[in-house]
Amino acid sequence: MPSGKTHLAFELATLPLWTAGGAIWGVQWNELVTFTLSYVGASLLLSPDIDLADSSSLRRWGILRILWLPYAWIFRHRGLSHSILFGSLTRLLYLASLIFLVWLGFYLALGIRLGWHWPRLSLVGAGAVGIYLSNFLHVLLDRLVSAWKHRPGWR
Repeated sequence: MPSGKTHLAFELATLPLWTAGGAIWGVQWNELVTFTLSYVGASLLLSPDIDLADSSSLRRWGILRILWLPYAWIFRHRGLSHSILFGSLTRLLYLASLIFLVWLGFYLALGIRLGWHWPRLSLVGAGAVGIYLSNFLHVLLDRLVSAWKHRPGWR
């Protein structure tokens, strides 16, 4: 399988094509920025390989990588975490659960209310496309390399 560096290089090398395509298609500037930030963030921090004990994306979390141990216990590698549809969703829901627990802790311990305002739907969509496209390219590269290695005549 491709290394974490190969995945990251592939994902980041294609990013200018996606953003240029969005600009040509007439996507608004703030949506392109949201897309780009979510795409880069997902490539660096929310890779499908985050469930591996020694993955680059997990190491990038620094001391906070301990927060991803339960995720690795729940989702075996190349299972649901590598699903094109559900892979990103599992990581986003897990991350949202962690954020909710922190919010709940602040609220219960200190009575601090942290307000929440939903961003515009177009920005949520741009962020989701960035996260999902990064995940899609990671999984696609894994599948292409796997198919190449398992073709007839490969040793």
